[in-house]
Amino acid sequence: MSVRRFWASASTLVLAAVAALGIAQPASADSSAAAAGGYVALGDSYSSGVGAGSYLSDSGDCRRSTKAYPYLWAAANSPSSFAFVACSGATTTSVAGTQLGALSSSTGLVSVTAGGNDVGFADVMQDCVLSGEAACLSSVGSAVSQVQNSLPSKLSSLYGSIRSRAPQAHVVVLGYPRFYQLSGSCIAGLSEKERSAINNASDVLNGVIAKQAADAGFTFSSVVDEFTGHELCSGDAWLHSVSIPVYNSYHPKAAGQSGGYLPAFRSAA
Repeated sequence: MSVRRFWASASTLVLAAVAALGIAQPASADSSAAAAGGYVALGDSYSSGVGAGSYLSDSGDCRRSTKAYPYLWAAANSPSSFAFVACSGATTTSVAGTQLGALSSSTGLVSVTAGGNDVGFADVMQDCVLSGEAACLSSVGSAVSQVQNSLPSKLSSLYGSIRSRAPQAHVVVLGYPRFYQLSGSCIAGLSEKERSAINNASDVLNGVIAKQAADAGFTFSSVVDEFTGHELCSGDAWLHSVSIPVYNSYHPKAAGQSGGYLPAFRSAA
């Protein structure tokens, strides 16, 4: 059995669930200036904490974790209120449509991750794991085109809605990690060309998110530096590879939330 065929058979079920990058319910926190107004955590699965375990019983398929960075930050800073509404599978549209009710004119601090699901991230990883290199690179290229052409207006619309609902809030927009350490320890799975293309797509995605955040007057906080040395193939990965349960695949482990996202958010909040 070829390496790629082995990965395909091991991961077909896993990747069916990767499509959900995350939608949870918000919570309000505090960061000195933002303390009085409370903290609302918006976004997809990277904010809800999919992959970190210890999910709140009332969060259902949103899988909001007590080990996710919003929950950890709120526990450490005791904000006046905490609305944790991030949810697995969230897109910019679903964040705007289902999560912004947690915001108000008195909200002091907001965090958000969004964009990966809008450009078919799950489909890209499925193509790369289950198909050949050519199909993978084509899928990555299509996603990058969406990032550059259609995502900016979607992010701009979401950010405008956040500002409208929470005009006084300090808003922190977090990015996504690179997935792979190139020339790393992996001896199976994707080719280096595929891994490099996926990393590049992540960089393009983060660049677009950062620009739209800046245009909205929000603070962008990258997590790339925090995850450097802890990517897949590093030997000390803070990200799940193809995993069971399937929804964990390509999401941060608890260590990625506490060692990656939490410091990135704390430094910007």
